[in-house]
Amino acid sequence: MRLPSEVMRPERMGAAFPTRLSFMRSLVRRLHREQWKIEPTAFDLDDRGYGHAIYAARGPHRTYSLMVFSNPLRDDQRTDRVIAESWDACFVLFDGLPTSAEVKRLAVQAPRQEGGRFCPSDLILSRANRSVRLYEHVRDALAEGRQPDIARLAEVGYLMRTTAVYGNGKFGTCDRERLTDRPEFAGPFQAEMLIVYLIRCFTLDHVEHVARCQSPDTFVPMASENKRFLGIGNATGLGMAPFLITHPELIHYWANTREIALQKVRSIQWAQGRVRQRFHELLQRVMGHVADWCVADEAQRRRIDELSSDLVRLCAWVDGETSPLERETPWNAVYCWAVTEASIECQELVVSLLIELYPGEVDPLEECLATDVRTPLDGSMQIETVRNIIEQVYAWTFESDFNDRASNTYFWYYSEDKM
Repeated sequence: MRLPSEVMRPERMGAAFPTRLSFMRSLVRRLHREQWKIEPTAFDLDDRGYGHAIYAARGPHRTYSLMVFSNPLRDDQRTDRVIAESWDACFVLFDGLPTSAEVKRLAVQAPRQEGGRFCPSDLILSRANRSVRLYEHVRDALAEGRQPDIARLAEVGYLMRTTAVYGNGKFGTCDRERLTDRPEFAGPFQAEMLIVYLIRCFTLDHVEHVARCQSPDTFVPMASENKRFLGIGNATGLGMAPFLITHPELIHYWANTREIALQKVRSIQWAQGRVRQRFHELLQRVMGHVADWCVADEAQRRRIDELSSDLVRLCAWVDGETSPLERETPWNAVYCWAVTEASIECQELVVSLLIELYPGEVDPLEECLATDVRTPLDGSMQIETVRNIIEQVYAWTFESDFNDRASNTYFWYYSEDKM
């Protein structure tokens, strides 16, 4: 396995790509495997899309409801900053099917967000703003009887972006420990992923509803293949830095599980023909995705260009006379080629590609992602032992020279009320 000193570096962590073990992938596999049914049970929206809606997600044992409250929002009120007090839509993931009294309660509390008060039946709280230009483009195109421009869909990638997804007891919502005995929520962030998935369902229905109301005679629904370009945006990530620092056990389990998956694949002695074919298919698909990747940041743009070049060389190598795919331990050879010949971005993309090839070996590792983070301290540990651990594990903290004025120009802080 790769060493923590190699894996847990900011530049490599920042270059990581989603894998089969990513939280949303785990959720979507469960929804498909267990044949969950998702349908709107209420859709009380006016011609402009304002009002409330309820989506029921019915699993084999339980039903959850997405409560949606869509309200008018002036352009000068639309901000993704955490200090915002109004949003295009607010959401609650509710445990079960809500009564009319619950709908009335949440119609008052959900738009207040941090200022509201919630109950244990309220699992997750969220809110989102529209991507105004793309939303209006899609709405107008559908109303006029045509499909939206694919290039614009690919450039933005979402009709709405969340500015917060709260759970785990915040503001009175349900504590996570009350949900961990439910298989669908045993893994990390599965309730949060479910609400985001349902929000995506709503946004697609919402834009079609408004377009239909705008021009019922010429309206056409969005083609399924075009909907695949659209997910849900995420406008903030203020809690990620302190989360990494304050939850080392979780980060260890997540990173270690991925490394175990990679090692399993690298250790495979021979690759069957269907797996080799799958690798070629995925590699071609990835090259297309990278070509479509649009970012404004120049540094990241250069990384993407380098990644694209690396993938072309990788494709030529595995298709050439010296291809390792029909030799012993082919996937280890592919990984080693990436390490010696390609950028970190390409190395981490190869990791995701290799993990993707073997669902039978990888998917059961989902069970390793959850852990009880309440690790007891050893009060009998000697000071010298603690110091040695700090010097070995947190050696990077000694790299800063705090006598240097530049090292003290900025400082990090966060509010405990926001954690």
